[in-house]
Amino acid sequence: MRVGVMSGPERGDAARKAAHMTDDARWAEEAGFDTVWVPQVPTDFDALTAVSLMGQATSRIEMGTAVVPVHAQHPVALARQAMSAHAAAGGRLALGVGASHHWIVRDMLGIPYEKPAAYTRAYLEVLNAALTGASSVDVENDLFQVHNPLTLAPVAPLPVLVAALGPVMLRIAGEYTDGTVLWMADERTVAEHVVPAITKAAETAGRPAPRIVAGIPVCLCTPHEVDAARERANRILGEAEISPNYQRLLEYGNARDVGDLCAAGDEAAIAARFKRFADAGVTDLSVRLLPIGTGRDELVASKLRTRDTVAAIAADFR
Repeated sequence: MRVGVMSGPERGDAARKAAHMTDDARWAEEAGFDTVWVPQVPTDFDALTAVSLMGQATSRIEMGTAVVPVHAQHPVALARQAMSAHAAAGGRLALGVGASHHWIVRDMLGIPYEKPAAYTRAYLEVLNAALTGASSVDVENDLFQVHNPLTLAPVAPLPVLVAALGPVMLRIAGEYTDGTVLWMADERTVAEHVVPAITKAAETAGRPAPRIVAGIPVCLCTPHEVDAARERANRILGEAEISPNYQRLLEYGNARDVGDLCAAGDEAAIAARFKRFADAGVTDLSVRLLPIGTGRDELVASKLRTRDTVAAIAADFR
């Protein structure tokens, strides 16, 4: 199982955010992580721009988006932007995309959010065609009629992953992409719901075994601080639970909320949780560092301790 770390635009103005994420990528590469996963926060820094900047500061580590909403731009425009970032990063991009949620697409962007799975399928047909390096993108389906000359080609194979939670989206992910990016999926959900569905779809489509990227919060703490870590996870990350998509996904597993998904405790407890995800079929673990403490200094120290411990644990899974 490959282990990566999330880096997002969490603080500061635009210049500070860019420097912060670039520093994160440089540290993650030096620490031996496999991937840096960049979320596309709907109100903040552009993830693919971040990948381009990170690529200039690193030489080995993969950089993935987790995830770019497909409704936000035309698939040819996204392909062009992704291939540009891929080139800037030396061919190290993993493009994670997704149908997002109603409160982003409909409420923020003012775009209809009807039949998101059907929209994603049609979108991927165009996106995949644009990423082949062909001189023209020619796709006609129920939603797109595209005849677009394109002289840009990927500098190296560019994997596409799709956020897939329900059965239909998992089938689409297996048929059209290289895997899936998950959030709010525990070990049981991965083993019993995600892996069988996406693997069967990939096999039927004649595609290689898919990547299964699972995102979880992680906090290094003492045993008596575990409850506090889980409470903090629910407080700062729990807004995702208002999504019907995530609520349905939770029903497949044992976790009730993001706090239950948090790998919290000492180094042995975190390593054991990682192993359970690996045994469930996760190919890539995406770690969201979760510090605890009172005040900025304690939070920063907690984050540094957690990331160093996760880096040491990650080495055992290579």
